[in-house]
Amino acid sequence: LRSRVRPHPLFPDQSAEEASRHAFYRDLKELVTAEVKPRIRERYQSLLAPAHAARKGRPPESTAEVGAVVAPDPAWRWYSALARAQHELYVDATAECVERQAGALTDRCRALREADGPGSLRLDPSLQLPDYQSRVDIHCVPGGYFAELADDDVYAGARYELGISLYTLGRHGALNDSKGRTGVAFLRERFPDFAPRRILDLGCTCGNSTLPYAAAWPAAEVHGVDLSAPALRYAHARSRALGQAVHYRQADATATGYPDGHFDLVVSHILMHEVSADALRAVLAESHRLLAPGGVMLHVEVPVRNALLDPFERFMADWDTDNNNEPFWHALHELDLPALVAAAGFPPGAVFDLDYDGGARAFINNRPWWLFGARRGGGR
Repeated sequence: LRSRVRPHPLFPDQSAEEASRHAFYRDLKELVTAEVKPRIRERYQSLLAPAHAARKGRPPESTAEVGAVVAPDPAWRWYSALARAQHELYVDATAECVERQAGALTDRCRALREADGPGSLRLDPSLQLPDYQSRVDIHCVPGGYFAELADDDVYAGARYELGISLYTLGRHGALNDSKGRTGVAFLRERFPDFAPRRILDLGCTCGNSTLPYAAAWPAAEVHGVDLSAPALRYAHARSRALGQAVHYRQADATATGYPDGHFDLVVSHILMHEVSADALRAVLAESHRLLAPGGVMLHVEVPVRNALLDPFERFMADWDTDNNNEPFWHALHELDLPALVAAAGFPPGAVFDLDYDGGARAFINNRPWWLFGARRGGGR
């Protein structure tokens, strides 16, 4: 962002003033995460946990007990207030930047869509958004993934891509595709002979994580589904601008409309923490239904589970549940996911559940991505 070099022709342009403002918000987040946030652990270990142990005869043993001693502390209150302020500032700044050029972005995307090119786009105006999505402005972004400013609008998709460039401090690569690249690296390592013929990305948003699979298996037919029409319009044009053939469809990940056994690989990227527990059960069942024998289901997620066995770490991670409109973040690391996968129909012993880097660097806190999934039985 500092160089203002756009990674592809549809990436929102930033004026000099906007780029400077965005750089400031990025530096502010770096300060909050790298300098302010670590002080909370220091105070917890040196002062708060020992004081609790002196009163109770033991250190805090649950996230609730950790929260009871940490939440009133000035270090936590300063961090939380500063983190929320930074988040709101970055959301407002990226929204203003994309709103300024929304019409031009829509025109460029429409031109790409109407010209001859790879891939396809299929929208469903009758699709009903689930309540758990429509009633919450996810990530505290007004309108979430679904804000539409005009006909054929692509604002939500473009703002999402610009936003994650800042939110991740640029650490997901110029194309914001580290999740997809990590998924590809894992599949090639874990299943070296695996060559999917059809691939489906659930909750693909602007397609940033979808394209690494198209690049890795160029002979495969790649599809992406999402609830958001503006994100899909942007994703389709973005994929064409980058020379990749992806077939995008507006559909719910719990009921995609594709035939049974149609795909060899079903993936998602940070979808699991964006859906309710009931919807997640349906996503797992739909993934099983969609997979051909021997097919693989892979979900690439934020490391909110395996790396967070310590109650202090879980309390810290739950900041997003309480302050960033992530209502299902906390619930995800409490679910018995292997049991849910078994209930979806995957065979015993087929589950994989691990933190994996794959050389793609990882999340903002430098933890590897969390990979969860299973392989359907009866391979070819």
